[in-house]
Amino acid sequence: MFFRRRLTAVALLSLAVAGLASGPALAEPALGGTTPAPAGEEKSGKDRSGPADSPLSTTSGETARLLADGTAQAPESAPESVKRVIAAGNQIAKLPYRYGGGHALLNDTGYDCSGSVSFALRGGGLFNGAAPSSGFYGYGESGSGRWITVYANGGHMYMVVAGLRFDTSGARQTGSRWQVQRRPATGYIVRHPPGL
Repeated sequence: MFFRRRLTAVALLSLAVAGLASGPALAEPALGGTTPAPAGEEKSGKDRSGPADSPLSTTSGETARLLADGTAQAPESAPESVKRVIAAGNQIAKLPYRYGGGHALLNDTGYDCSGSVSFALRGGGLFNGAAPSSGFYGYGESGSGRWITVYANGGHMYMVVAGLRFDTSGARQTGSRWQVQRRPATGYIVRHPPGL
């Protein structure tokens, strides 16, 4: 984990020296804050920067619904930030797993577990930058949230958003990071964004 964090710092520093990043892009991830995503970073592939603002269909009730195409449908009653997290998760739900993906480049062609969670939370305006799984040990508040719960340990992380699991490990079976099935939380530190 130390190597991955150091690699991210070196990559961001390299971007700054090259004149491709400035100001907020160099800041450490806001582990408990609600700062918006940095602008002006180098991009790879489709531009997915900033809070997700694409139209998102909704479903009644308080639980998100997994659609046949592998994307999630947000509950109507969810706060806007939760709907944006789901919309951002949908943008990368079927991209390949790539170790270190989403760290050196926030808009990448593949994402690892922590890069995926970082990306989706950033889309909801609930995280800034990217962090390894251990970087989420102090994120937000302790325990489960009503809408979003983050699970992290030294080797893996995932989150549950409005009742759906967003997890790279499930994508091997279904082709999507969105999962209906739960997984044991034993051995994970459990956190949630403040108020959610």
